[in-house]
Amino acid sequence: MRRKIIDASFAVMSRDGYTASSMHHLRDASNVSSGAFAHHFPSKKALGLCVIREGIAPAVADAWIIPVSRATSAPAGIRDAFCTIIAELERNGSVSGCPLNNLAVELSSHDPELRLEMDAIFQNWRAAIASKLRDDLDAGLASDLDPQKAAMFVVAVYSGAMTMAKASQTAAPLLDSLSELINYFRLSYRPDAI
Repeated sequence: MRRKIIDASFAVMSRDGYTASSMHHLRDASNVSSGAFAHHFPSKKALGLCVIREGIAPAVADAWIIPVSRATSAPAGIRDAFCTIIAELERNGSVSGCPLNNLAVELSSHDPELRLEMDAIFQNWRAAIASKLRDDLDAGLASDLDPQKAAMFVVAVYSGAMTMAKASQTAAPLLDSLSELINYFRLSYRPDAI
């Protein structure tokens, strides 16, 4: 039941935002009794923290951390992550944005505990990309690249492109940003590693 509530709340908060998602609305979306809902989540903040930890963090891992870590190179993994997300957006026919970006923009200045949880996800995301970039440097696939700064750049480009994709309701900003990221990596990577 707890998982059911988290999953339904993740979907609602991703679509409507944290502030606009009332406890009543979240309970109805979960299709559980008031008592069961309150037993698992006595406050909206408690539920929000669980949505971040158990909904958003795994979603970022599935969409980004795992594909990048398993790829033959960081640029290949980044391309795979972008392409998978773009294909999903095109299948859906709409862009609701990145759940992490959406909540970070909405809540970061309002609640320190929620902000810290979201920042930890961004840190893990950047660390995973930086780790793969370091592996590529060690393997001789790339040179003259700062893994930490490059990872920050990738996450920032994706986050900005997703926000623009949401505003325009098209995947075009993601496609253009991916193309430019690949050009960026061509400056440091062997051609066969991209």
